Amino acid sequence: MASSAISVRSRKRPEERREEILAHAATIALDEGLERITLRAVADRLGVRPGLITHYFPAAEDLVVEAFARAAVAEREHFFPVDGDPLGRLADFVGHIESGASLPLARLWLNARHLSRFSPALNAALEEQDALDRARLVGLIEDGIASGDFTDQDAEAAAIRILIAVDGGGSYVNSTGAVDHPAQKHFVAEFSEWTLGVDPGALRTAIDERLGKITER
Repeated sequence: MASSAISVRSRKRPEERREEILAHAATIALDEGLERITLRAVADRLGVRPGLITHYFPAAEDLVVEAFARAAVAEREHFFPVDGDPLGRLADFVGHIESGASLPLARLWLNARHLSRFSPALNAALEEQDALDRARLVGLIEDGIASGDFTDQDAEAAAIRILIAVDGGGSYVNSTGAVDHPAQKHFVAEFSEWTLGVDPGALRTAIDERLGKITER
């Protein structure tokens, strides 16, 4: 029975099979960490022999690097919406952080930053994804400056400050203690308001509305 299933799967086109492998590896990266991505682990999820994974990714490191990039790209599209008013889009981004929805991604980035010390290829991928995140946030801030939602300022500098605040909060993602003090839980929101010249509490209100809509679904 198992050999029959493997036989059926082997008929997939090479590009489909490669995408399938990357999708499963990215899921492992988010759920368990980059260290858990092995040829056997991915093969087990797909119900195939490890040799098939090796055919597409001869080196396990290549699979790890591409899986990280795949996960980062998918999460960016989820957390950085391109439609809507700038304040609402920022509330969507920060709201995901405050609700805990971004915890798997925060763990992934923390994991990748640690492992990148030992892998030039992973470091290069991390720098590329970091630049893409920054560009997306810069674009959001520039839209907010143009609309008058944010004060006129250096959009890139503001984006860098906010991402540093996000990373600072993300450094606690593996802590077993509860993060429930308002000063810590709402730090990114309050810092973003200060950085972008938004009226105190305006972003907080937009985030509450955003989280309320998620709860109603």
